[in-house]
Amino acid sequence: MTGMPIPHDPRRFQEPTHDDPTRFWEARYADKPRIWSGRVNQVLAEVAGDLTPGRALDLGCGEGGDSLWLAGQGWEVTGVDISTTAIGRAGAAAVAAGIPAERLHLVAADLGSWQPETEFDLVSACFLQSPVTLDRSQILRDAAGHIATGGHLLVVSHAAPPPWAGGLSGHEHHQTFLTPEQEVAALGLPGPEWQQLIVETRRRPAIGPDGSPAVLDDAVVLVRRN
Repeated sequence: MTGMPIPHDPRRFQEPTHDDPTRFWEARYADKPRIWSGRVNQVLAEVAGDLTPGRALDLGCGEGGDSLWLAGQGWEVTGVDISTTAIGRAGAAAVAAGIPAERLHLVAADLGSWQPETEFDLVSACFLQSPVTLDRSQILRDAAGHIATGGHLLVVSHAAPPPWAGGLSGHEHHQTFLTPEQEVAALGLPGPEWQQLIVETRRRPAIGPDGSPAVLDDAVVLVRRN
């Protein structure tokens, strides 16, 4: 569920969905040979580029763009996604890129029930949003509990529907769009233990489904465990 879609598909925000997240995401990935661009999220690259590589957790890793990039930068990465198809594609991409097996651990699992067995220096959740059931805030809080002292949590999310969605609300999209401040509040991390480094909305260019240029708003939150 991470990365940049190619091209933007309005169905990602509007289509009716069923209640089984595994079935939904398997169908989504089966619909196309590739959903995401394979490029690293730019905010993640900027943040991780300033950190000493350690252990990283990529929540909703999709086809592995962010996970592979981190592994290539020297991180030991665990990438988790609910779709076995997505995890299979990420594994194939890792082999093609020559990523050593010890650098990248890919797990097909429901983040609502999966629990890591180690601590991490970086937990990344880039566009961990879903039109079907996803207890996103709880997943993020649980992951934060596995961040080592001095480690970071990065959350990048859609802050609003895309312009081509015709003014529909997040509820009508079956999505929840939070401001950066709402993201921080939803995390509920204790102030003395966590330092807020970035809490802001960032704008980025995009191409709509009709080929027209657009601008999207992303909520970016970066916190560090003291």
